Formats: sequence, C-alpha cells, structure tokens
Amino acid sequence: MQYNFKKFQNTHGRYEGRITITASNSIGFPTKFFKENNIANYKYVVLYFDEQERALGIQFSNSDEEQHKFSLIKSNQGYGGSTVATSFFKKYEIDTKIHKGKYDWEKIETEFGKLFVIKLKKNKNDESALVEHGT
Repeated sequence: MQYNFKKFQNTHGRYEGRITITASNSIGFPTKFFKENNIANYKYVVLYFDEQERALGIQFSNSDEEQHKFSLIKSNQGYGGSTVATSFFKKYEIDTKIHKGKYDWEKIETEFGKLFVIKLKKNKNDESALVEHGT
C-alpha cells in the first residue's frame, strides 16, 4: 500500500472557530476564525453592545477616520489575532472573569454594516467568581 503523508507543521495553531473573551479584557480571534473570515485584511475592531440582549457586535474595519476603534493585534506566526477592549468592558460593566470563554457567533447585517455577534453568558467553570460577584 502506498501512502501520501503530509507533515503536520501547525502545532501552535488554534483550530477553533469560536470567538474568545479572556479574563484580561481581550477578545480573541483564533486561527480558524481569522482565516475563514479573512480578518488579516483588517487593521481595526469596532465594538457594539446591546445591553438588553447582552450581545456584543464586532465589526472589522480599515477606516483610519473611525474614532472609536480598537487595534487588531495579529499574531506574527499567523495564529489569529485579538484586541484589548478594557474600556469597552468597563463602560458596560462586563466582568470578563465571569464571562470569559469561547462563544459561537452569527454574522448579521445591521444599520452599521456586517457584524459578528456573540451573546454573553456566565462562565459555569468559575463558581468562585460567580459567588464573589453576588450572582
């Protein structure tokens, strides 16, 4: 039998399609999400929040004129990217220690253009954070 082996060379790649919120106020875009949505073509992230639905809208942009944007930090090794959004999380009183985790997303068309939307949920794995914050 003849095989057609290919060497696996992406040991540090994140093959996750979900968007991540970290406890350190960052929003992560793993390799799979980054590549499938051509995020490398963008420089900035613009964020939206629906307080009633607890939904976060993410828009990628190249507009230098956009005043309320966050820089898109891209991995030098091609492993996706992230943005640090401390002011956003503080403005809406979103405790990232409680809401950290991986989120499925949907892409929708809005009055602002196309947004990737995630609905916030409390982290079930961190019971101490839930009790500590009185929830």
